[in-house]
Amino acid sequence: MPSSTSSVITLKINGEKYTLPVDHRTTLLDALRERLDLTGPKKGCDQGQCGACTVLLDGRRAVACLQLAVATEGREITTVEGLADGERLHPVQQAFLDLDGFQCGYCTPGQICSAIGVIEEHAAGWPSAVTEDLRPEAGPPPLSADEIRERMSGNLCRCGAYVSIVEAVARAAEAGTLTAPAARISPVAGPKEAVA
Repeated sequence: MPSSTSSVITLKINGEKYTLPVDHRTTLLDALRERLDLTGPKKGCDQGQCGACTVLLDGRRAVACLQLAVATEGREITTVEGLADGERLHPVQQAFLDLDGFQCGYCTPGQICSAIGVIEEHAAGWPSAVTEDLRPEAGPPPLSADEIRERMSGNLCRCGAYVSIVEAVARAAEAGTLTAPAARISPVAGPKEAVA
């Protein structure tokens, strides 16, 4: 029986369900990396400032180090591991690969998840701090390099691959709608059990 400081939760990650006991203080990042061996999201600053742990929660980008695992129960969590469709890379992953949008690669999973969120937010008409015309009837602003830099500013690259990252996001945005793969939870299969 769980104590008053822990719970058994079921997380929906990359189209699969995982059931595991967690302490209420466990972050989503620690649950992903330490309990489920999903090491795409990286632990950088552990304070929500570098973006290395960015994942998609219900299609919106979020830093996993500031999310409690218990608070994400019932939400769709997508990590970089869940973006490809079999052997075919997600268009953002392919653009990062084609345009060298990485150097050491440590921040790349968070950059890619954030880029997907950026492209979707832009397509939905969300303004950024550099958007000049905020009137709803103006529609989405052009996804210029300035827009991309501002929208991706929460993701740091210590190697300085920013020029290629901006180019990769711009190319992927030209490819059209980029939502993450739909949940692939089998109605017959039960949830996976994580080792305690």
